[in-house]
Amino acid sequence: MAQSSLLGYPRIGRNRELKRAVERFWSGKNQEQDVLNTASEIRKAAWTFQDKHGIDQIPVNDFSYYDHVLDTICLTGLVPQRYNFNDSKVDIETYFAMARGAKGQPALELTKWFDTNYHYLVPEFDAGSPKLASDKPFNEYQEAKKELGKTPKPVLVGPVTLILLGKSHTKPLAEHLADLLPIYAEALSKFKELGAEWVQIDEPTLVEDRTEEERSLYQQAYAGLASQSNRPKIMLQTYFESLNGNWDTAVNLPVEGLGLDFVRNDENRAALKQKGFPADKVLGAGVVNGRNVWRSNLNDKLSLLEEIAETVDKDRIWVQPSSSLLHLPHDVQMEEKLDQDVKNILAFAQERVEEVAILTKGLNEGRDAVKSELDANAKVFEQALKSTQIYDAKTQERVASVSESDFSRKSPFRERIEKQKAELKLPDYPTTTIGSFPQTKEVRSMRARWKKGSISDQEYWDFMRERTKEVIKQQEEIGLDVLAHGEFERTDMVEFFAEKLEGMAVTEHAWVQSYGSRCVRPPIIFGDVRRPEPMTVDMIKFAQDQTSKPMKGMLTGPVTILNWSFEREDIPAHQTSNQIALALLDEVVDLQNAGIRVIQVDEPALREGLPLRGRKGKDYLDWSVRSFRLSTSTGVDDETQIHTHMCYAEFNEIIEAIEALDADVISVENSRSHAELLQAFTDHKYERHIGPGVYDVHSAQVPDTEDMVEMLRRTSAVLPEEQIWVNPDCGLKTRGNEEVWPSLKNMVDAAKEIRARQPVGAD
Repeated sequence: MAQSSLLGYPRIGRNRELKRAVERFWSGKNQEQDVLNTASEIRKAAWTFQDKHGIDQIPVNDFSYYDHVLDTICLTGLVPQRYNFNDSKVDIETYFAMARGAKGQPALELTKWFDTNYHYLVPEFDAGSPKLASDKPFNEYQEAKKELGKTPKPVLVGPVTLILLGKSHTKPLAEHLADLLPIYAEALSKFKELGAEWVQIDEPTLVEDRTEEERSLYQQAYAGLASQSNRPKIMLQTYFESLNGNWDTAVNLPVEGLGLDFVRNDENRAALKQKGFPADKVLGAGVVNGRNVWRSNLNDKLSLLEEIAETVDKDRIWVQPSSSLLHLPHDVQMEEKLDQDVKNILAFAQERVEEVAILTKGLNEGRDAVKSELDANAKVFEQALKSTQIYDAKTQERVASVSESDFSRKSPFRERIEKQKAELKLPDYPTTTIGSFPQTKEVRSMRARWKKGSISDQEYWDFMRERTKEVIKQQEEIGLDVLAHGEFERTDMVEFFAEKLEGMAVTEHAWVQSYGSRCVRPPIIFGDVRRPEPMTVDMIKFAQDQTSKPMKGMLTGPVTILNWSFEREDIPAHQTSNQIALALLDEVVDLQNAGIRVIQVDEPALREGLPLRGRKGKDYLDWSVRSFRLSTSTGVDDETQIHTHMCYAEFNEIIEAIEALDADVISVENSRSHAELLQAFTDHKYERHIGPGVYDVHSAQVPDTEDMVEMLRRTSAVLPEEQIWVNPDCGLKTRGNEEVWPSLKNMVDAAKEIRARQPVGAD
């Protein structure tokens, strides 16, 4: 009989209970035990729901207080030396110090988890000898076993993935692996002693392009772990892509199971039919989408499983999602205000559990056993095809009429920048922010009251304008050169625009984790996207009227809106992106016509959408760059300075695409990566203006002026001074005013000091 399995479950809580608990702990308003109690309740609710729906392989240790890679860093004792960790077990203070920074020490670098909008903390391999330094996985296993009355499935990030995602490697990778293997062997032995039958070890790096040397790491790792007699069976789990060139390596590893993604594309499906599958392994068949919210076509999915069963015996199949459900909201039934036609076609984490259960039953007992579920599912899809909300003829005609000239500015950068200098009259090392300012409790309260109807539109907008005036005055007082209006009226940089664009839907409770306690509600793109009216012009124009300094218009770029939404699956992604780009172009031109000469079109998600396979990257970068240019070209004057912002990604491999965006100024994350990314801009001889973030906004520490001066000196050593802007590395929305204003004041002081100093290398 086939079994049902999950790879992981949302861990923030149905109502974001974990977020509130840890943030109260950080602020000193509750104790460590309060966080532990909340976490236990979240875990038990998840296990109970899965058990109720008959899931055979229920994951444990998929829960995390901040990040599962950070948990693995703790498990293996890879605590960087700067945290002065000398204890046998990592305590909660050290755990959150690595996540957020503490005692003058910066946090671990934060970057994207493959091509998702989840962020993980990057392991550093400059620590001493690794050791087993956390009991969390074993405690949670025992907790689940007691709660369920049966054996759950522990989940670990694999040793090779941990190494390949890490940095600061002080010796050959194979030697780092040799250091880690005894710890993983000890962990497996502990799980075996506790009664575990299976352990899921995640090695998603197997779906990326790998060298022969890297493939040998997997062989070394699992030959070593498999040789251990006292261990559970290993389900080696991959996700987010096909194995492709790593197929032979993966299927021949000495493990008892291999999990594959059958959703992202048909490559694993084709390889299975062509090459077969080892008769001694269980196949984890990821057939329902763990990353997108559209309901599965159960008839099609069951056909896929039946096809798989022609190659692999049913009793060696685990029916499961394509990835952890971490990337999905909890329950679509919580959405009471969502349009019913849209709601009917959605499936969040709970609905995915139900789909897995139905498909497992259908595979085991035949289609007749689930006929009513299949019929109801088919009816949903029939009704969706009849929906008049999905397609808009005018939008489709406009996209089809785009010509090659619509992707280019009027003049090349060198001509534009001279006109912009004359227009804006900025000093050397101009200072600015990324756009958003703290969304204080008062701001959030006013928005909540407004949405509930307890205050009038007039009261709400009067408050927002007054707060905007205050933040403009504060920026002027500390001496910032290019100001931002603060974005107090905006909940989220994508959701705000989704609320105003047709073809997109926003939710009330569909939260997913982005990093740590940071949660977002990705909008849902269900139809052709269009702008019915201006979205930001009134507020930006109001802000500009309050100051003689340049005010930035703030927009989110088309690729980021696409990548940070749950996108359509019925048309190619580039078509949706171009629809959004044309809507944004209308907004850019309207802002310009209202007198706004600096317009920032943020694309922090450009890099994260890059396919995991290099051979697919060029096509993605080509259309994503063109989409950005479509949103910032036709009708945009040379004197209008286009900015963009990117953060928490490795830019080296996409530097040519960044240049091709043809933005006049780019601001980038630079603080946690310790100026490493500047090398890409230097090597490439990037000629446009750039603002490398001079301090980490995600750390609670107020940066010293001298530290930022030193970073600017290092920057000016590799980039011409005329190119350098001074800014934080990201928006300030999630920070407190008590951190933001001292930090910005120090930043402005640093810019003033570096202007007054001699250039690096001068006598």
